[in-house]
Amino acid sequence: MTESTKTLCPYCGVGCGLEVTPPAQSGKATHRDSEGTPIWRVRGDRDHPSSQGKVCVKGATVSESLDKNRLKYPMMRDSLDQPFRRVSWDEALERIVLQLQTVRFTQGPEAICMYGSGQFQTEDYYIAQKLLKGCLGTNNFDANSRLCMSSAVSGYIQSLGSDGPPCCYEDLEQTDCAFLIGTNTAECHPIVFNRLHQHCKKNRKVKMIVVDPRRTTTAEAADLHLAIRPGTDIDLLNGIAHLLMRWGKINTLFIDECTRDFPLYADIIRHYPPELVARKCGIRLDELETAARYWGDSQRVLSLWSMGMNQSSEGTAKVRTLINLHLMTGTIGRPGSGPFSLTGQPNAMGGREAGGLAHILPGYRLVKNPQHRAELEQLWGLKPGQISPEPGLTAWEMILGLETGAVGFLWIAATNPAVSMPDLERTKAALNQSPFTVYQDAYYPTETAAYAHVILPAAQWSEKTGTMTNSERVVTLCPQFRNRVGESRADWEIFAEVGRRLGFREQFDFTDSAAVHREFVQLTRGRVCDMTGIRYERLQEGPIQWPHPEENPDVGNVLPTTPDVTKPASTSKRLYTDWRFPTADGRAKFAAYHSRGLAEPPDLNYPLVLTTGRLYGHWHTQTRTGHIPKIQKMHPQPFLEIHPRDAQKLGIEEGNWVEVRSRRGKSRFPAKVTSAIAPGTIFVPMHWGALWAANSEANTLTHPESCPDSGQPELKACAVQLSLVPESSEVLWEKEDEQQSILGK
Repeated sequence: MTESTKTLCPYCGVGCGLEVTPPAQSGKATHRDSEGTPIWRVRGDRDHPSSQGKVCVKGATVSESLDKNRLKYPMMRDSLDQPFRRVSWDEALERIVLQLQTVRFTQGPEAICMYGSGQFQTEDYYIAQKLLKGCLGTNNFDANSRLCMSSAVSGYIQSLGSDGPPCCYEDLEQTDCAFLIGTNTAECHPIVFNRLHQHCKKNRKVKMIVVDPRRTTTAEAADLHLAIRPGTDIDLLNGIAHLLMRWGKINTLFIDECTRDFPLYADIIRHYPPELVARKCGIRLDELETAARYWGDSQRVLSLWSMGMNQSSEGTAKVRTLINLHLMTGTIGRPGSGPFSLTGQPNAMGGREAGGLAHILPGYRLVKNPQHRAELEQLWGLKPGQISPEPGLTAWEMILGLETGAVGFLWIAATNPAVSMPDLERTKAALNQSPFTVYQDAYYPTETAAYAHVILPAAQWSEKTGTMTNSERVVTLCPQFRNRVGESRADWEIFAEVGRRLGFREQFDFTDSAAVHREFVQLTRGRVCDMTGIRYERLQEGPIQWPHPEENPDVGNVLPTTPDVTKPASTSKRLYTDWRFPTADGRAKFAAYHSRGLAEPPDLNYPLVLTTGRLYGHWHTQTRTGHIPKIQKMHPQPFLEIHPRDAQKLGIEEGNWVEVRSRRGKSRFPAKVTSAIAPGTIFVPMHWGALWAANSEANTLTHPESCPDSGQPELKACAVQLSLVPESSEVLWEKEDEQQSILGK
């Protein structure tokens, strides 16, 4: 067998096309990993418009993880102090349904919660929404997009009238000025960065500005690096706006005809003169002026951002303040221009389209909108009023609900909150109090498995068919190309079976994922994310970008693999090209925010700011990448970056073990002394949970203070203190021992 399959990389939101071929091919030796296990060959798909054949180390090695540490059959136990026992699917599902019904009729549907993942395919997301928000009448479905992209979602909705990045990757090669803030794109979205970097190298007049307290690989490629103090993003953005206004570098026609509330914004930015802003941000005055001049002198400004903006107690305010700059200069809806959020998870965009957060519904609808609820009730065949008008619990509110007893049933799927949630010791204690937790994943063990009563084996990417949407709104079909492991099932199949057993047979009468997709896209008709013209049959010919309405199938066709930048770009690749926005009056809205700064600023007792982030090779909590030798060698252990000035004050030298304490907990890391981090700030990667390193969890330190609009926690910054670990206290860690300790229940 030599036939190849085209699919999508299951890691970040870039959405790189992959081409995979079986381990055994005629005339060639069987392709095997270092342990001799046959693995599929992976290479970039040159025909995929988003990645054009490029792939990073994670995508290139993804097949090496497919058979390692897999969860193969359902397991169950009565209490967390008992060992798991293998059970049949019938036994596991019967217990889940019984528990759901018990909680539903004793505590009410609001006591039922599900926490999902951007690892879901859109079909998985959609069936979960139909089950919980429709049939069970609870909006308590949230996903790890809450920790990742929810500030971008609320920023887009409030400023532009709808979620959905208005830009496309072609803009990376058409911009005059790229403004990257809160994103280490070179490591976290490398294929996007490569496209942008190549454009900048070919066109020396193109400027790249990077805003980051760390001199990352991304910052090293910039024309201007602004190493601002954590928490001063709004100060910086308002300061740039102040200079643009002073210099007359604004688009008054666009402001007058296409926006509202500019006077309120103008009144705010007058309080941000450059001298004050430079001092607050910890940068030089000429650096601030250069950034404003680059923006003001450019006709096509493209801003890119990710977790550094979103993971903040003022995340929505930061996003909207960045969008303000585009509105005041009219740099939106045009080639090379616009505010472009870089999605973290591979299908977080598909999740947003399918309603996969506690305050939204499928088709970019809102829970609070009575018309939106009525539309879905009719389409789903439900009685009027079945969908609750109240937004559900966010991920952190679910943790609080476990503490108070308000949550009686928790279903966690395709994510690992026992590593990724903030205030981790409190999170673990709450999970330990859960009356009943279902954990659905492809891998075992994970840190979260220790808190489950029922564990369900999920088929993962490569073993099921479904769609995913990347950051530029391109939908790709991901077909099944290998046999499922053990007794695993697709996530949507599990949700649908539970729905049928609960009595909703008509709502979950699906024969395959194509049928699920056909129903879902009908719910997008007439919406910003209209996908009614997208079918599996069309996707088998290649990816398609939305909007792609059934009535006008020529709208939204995917980008050519190699765009001709000498010709005008097709406006259908971008949203808002007519400068009309999906708001009540068709105008985009300015937002007027003063900077509040960090939710937990440093003080005498906790004088440093900890920031966290990803590394190039690893992915989230390492359930995949931690088992791949090449990546393990790249990033063998966690570490702490500290500036030489701070290290000298504390007597810390390269390689010393350092204890980091916050108001919530403590962790230990070997020190990396480097001038690449700003003084007063330290950096720790977020990938290591308790299964991978002892006492090195970044989120033991972080706090849950969240953005009031998006509910996204400020995972990017907290106040800490450091101390040297005495040599006699240093302990070498053995992974096997740690795993036995965690899962020995």
